[in-house]
Amino acid sequence: MYTIYNDDDDKYQQVEEPDPSYTYTYADYMKWKFEERLELIKGKIMKLSAPSTLHNKVGLKLINKVCNYLEGKTCFPFIAPFDVRLPVKNRRKDNEITTVVQPDLGVVCDLSKIDERGCCGAPDLVVEILSPGNSKKEVRIKYELYEESGVKEYWLIHPVEETVTVFLLNEMNRFEGGRIYAGGDMLNSTAVSGFSVNVSEIFTN
Repeated sequence: MYTIYNDDDDKYQQVEEPDPSYTYTYADYMKWKFEERLELIKGKIMKLSAPSTLHNKVGLKLINKVCNYLEGKTCFPFIAPFDVRLPVKNRRKDNEITTVVQPDLGVVCDLSKIDERGCCGAPDLVVEILSPGNSKKEVRIKYELYEESGVKEYWLIHPVEETVTVFLLNEMNRFEGGRIYAGGDMLNSTAVSGFSVNVSEIFTN
């Protein structure tokens, strides 16, 4: 069930599902009152599954390490829920933006992208933590979306397997690498200069 603002009636109304044939924008997104977490992917609504306990543990451990490293530095760390607007071809108006995502965590070093509503533009580092409910389609969509948007570094964390797959944006604006880190591997970030983490420390109880 969704609560959506109707401009014609100047009031909120309950609907089971928004119209799947309609291309929604950030302007629409800002009018909604959600009963569950959603993302807007190229104008279409994607429901987010509730994070598991393991998902939360991994996310909190990693964001604590990121925040400790960035203390006193200019980069901005964030953790979901936090709206990231990904405009195409520098479109920044609310009624032109059709993608709003909530990565599990990330870092933005260009502070001009940060405003009171979140981030407008590609973060330098994006981290997504897989949940049992994630489908292969969702994983592929996010990969393509972050690549297209110009995210410099993308980490895909597998909590059950205790691995981190890292993709880096090359000079052709395409992700390359897909290197898998596990166990006691030291993961050194390229997008967040100087930040590193022992992979085993992300997953220890």
